[in-house]
Amino acid sequence: MGKKVFVDLTHPFSAEIPRWPYFDKPVIDSKHTMAKGGVLTQYIGCTMHTGTHCDAPRHVMEIEFDGKRARYTHEMPVDAYTGDAVCLDIQIERWGLITGKHLDDACRRAGIDPDSGELEGMVLCLDTGMHLKFDDSKEYYHYSCGTGVEAGQWFVDHKVKCVAMDMQALDHPLHTAMGNNGMTRMNLLGASGRPITEEYKELFGEEAYAEFDKEEYIRIHGKEAYDKKFGALEAIGCWGTWEPCHKTMLGHGIVGVENLGGDLEKVKGKRFRFYCFPLRWYMGDGSMARCVAEIDEDDLNDVPDRTYLYCGTGVQSR
Repeated sequence: MGKKVFVDLTHPFSAEIPRWPYFDKPVIDSKHTMAKGGVLTQYIGCTMHTGTHCDAPRHVMEIEFDGKRARYTHEMPVDAYTGDAVCLDIQIERWGLITGKHLDDACRRAGIDPDSGELEGMVLCLDTGMHLKFDDSKEYYHYSCGTGVEAGQWFVDHKVKCVAMDMQALDHPLHTAMGNNGMTRMNLLGASGRPITEEYKELFGEEAYAEFDKEEYIRIHGKEAYDKKFGALEAIGCWGTWEPCHKTMLGHGIVGVENLGGDLEKVKGKRFRFYCFPLRWYMGDGSMARCVAEIDEDDLNDVPDRTYLYCGTGVQSR
């Protein structure tokens, strides 16, 4: 047994940190400086869902599946985001939808039988490789792989405690307002200059795209099929294809972490103790947080320390 070490799984925070497509830019200002006042005091103003951060149920829903009002950050247990963990190496194609098949495969490669009950109460860290692309770019936001209703139900069925993902959100980008969902339904333009929904259809087909679009799903598969897949969400007042993994997880008390990063490659495929604590924010919807793995030094993967070079982000190509 080697000594226990701590591995940072957090992207560095700065005013230039990449942020979700319609979030405000963080403002960092000095209230006092050493030269003038002999102390350094800084002001920070930003959306709490910036960089590596936690989500609380109230972020995405009014009512949880137990019929009660969705909980705020301060109502979650202090250790809701902390516990025994495993980092799953998710093998998925670019822009792919993560399903139970991918999660089962990653578990088995990590030495876990997903049907054994071993996952109950654990924290799952998903390493899809997207954390290495963390940047203000279409590649990180538009074309990320991601989860959906099937993965969300998989987490519920396996009774996990928390899921920390190295992607832009707890859902595939087309399940978010970047596609044809949500209050804004941005349907952002992709690299081709056409909407990303059209690019996805061209690449994967209309039936594959329908997973992300309520109207298209009903048109192709019928209302009965839609209700079978998304009806539990609709029954509690949620738009079924709008962030269904968020809502399926959080609505059952499984909290989530987005934009996991740092030295995640050092613990890929490994077991460890995961620590993550949001601010004790009364009526909060989520919070930026520091995520750390505590692991036996001998268990670390032999990879170099990650260096962040470009404006505090993870990509440096020049």
